[in-house]
Amino acid sequence: MLFREAQLTDIPQLSRVRLSVQENRLSDPGRITTQDYTEYLAQRGKGWLCEVAGEVVGFGIADLVGRSIWALFVQPEFAGQGIGKQLHDRMLDWYFAQTAEPVWLSTAPGTRAEEFYRRQGWQDTGRTKKGGIRFEMRVEVWKR
Repeated sequence: MLFREAQLTDIPQLSRVRLSVQENRLSDPGRITTQDYTEYLAQRGKGWLCEVAGEVVGFGIADLVGRSIWALFVQPEFAGQGIGKQLHDRMLDWYFAQTAEPVWLSTAPGTRAEEFYRRQGWQDTGRTKKGGIRFEMRVEVWKR
């Protein structure tokens, strides 16, 4: 497994991973565009990915502007191998090196992602308009 910073040239593979997930699926796969990935990687934040045999199998993108985790996805056949945890930790280490402001994310209730974020210390702060769970992480919790 190779972990590295995501580049704009990786966007087609990032999109492939995003569309492969079984939980938190996009109701409209065309909703997230190449331009969205470009904006989050080049202007709003930073992303990391994991490659296995030259193929991207997971990625995460932290959004410094919106103070959020915009994406954290791992191909289903690579779940449970620690890829998500390593990507998660890289994003939060980078994010909190830039700012002490809390970071948030949302995920569907009753998913493996919900369990994962709770195990990492994220605090449930309520529901989104679409019924997702809104989580928040504070720097003092992360640094423990």
